[in-house]
Amino acid sequence: MTHKDIWQAIDNFASMQKMSCSKLAKISGMDATTFNKSKRWSKYGQPRWPSTSSIAKILNSTGKTVVDFINGIKK
Repeated sequence: MTHKDIWQAIDNFASMQKMSCSKLAKISGMDATTFNKSKRWSKYGQPRWPSTSSIAKILNSTGKTVVDFINGIKK
């Protein structure tokens, strides 16, 4: 999996839940800006990866599984 794959999975997962990434973050107990596109790269061009904790929180709050999340990656 690549940086792009993981972020695409988060975007697709939010869409599958019929919500924005901002709302997904909020219902998962995180700051609404957690998954903003502007936070996916550092100011030096380094990729910022979401934490496993963040992914676990969105799965727990939606009742979905890791398999559901992985299915959000489109190749």
